[in-house]
Formats: sequence, C-alpha cells, structure tokens
Amino acid sequence: MDPAVLFASLAEPKPPAGLNRSAEAMWWAKRGNWDQAHRVAQDDPSREGSWVHAYLHRVEGDEGNASYWYSRAGETRPSCSLDEEWEQIVGTL
Repeated sequence: MDPAVLFASLAEPKPPAGLNRSAEAMWWAKRGNWDQAHRVAQDDPSREGSWVHAYLHRVEGDEGNASYWYSRAGETRPSCSLDEEWEQIVGTL
C-alpha cells in the first residue's frame, strides 16, 4: 500500500473499505487511536499483524512487549523514528 494514499485517507472518519487488518490497525494508529489500533492488530495472526503489534507496543513505550512481537514477526527492532517505521510497514503492506 502507498503510505501517501493511506495518510491522505486520515481526514475521513473511518478507514477506507477493503483494507486488510494490518493496514486498518496502522490507519487507527496514525489517527492517534492506539486502543482501536491494538484491538484490530490483536485480531490479525499474520506475520504482518505481529509486526504491527510490535510497532504499537513501541508507540506505547512497552519495549519488552514490543521485542516479543518483533520476534514473532521475524523483524529486528528498528532504530528509526516511529513515523519512519509507520511508512515502512504501510509500504510493505
């Protein structure tokens, strides 16, 4: 997914139709609704869902939980900013 397209949709009250669970969670995260993003991410058992889950715990500041989810996703904890990681994840989705 193109991060610019998802970012542009943030002006809408709901995520765009047809998003997969991981992209929807990232949409909610960028809107600042961590709780909704986390609920959606918890319902996604995929590798991408685990990566999103890790990102969300990094946003939250829960480094231990983030490490667990990065491991489940097969990803290394990034050293980039949260905004850069958001773009990386969304671009991969």
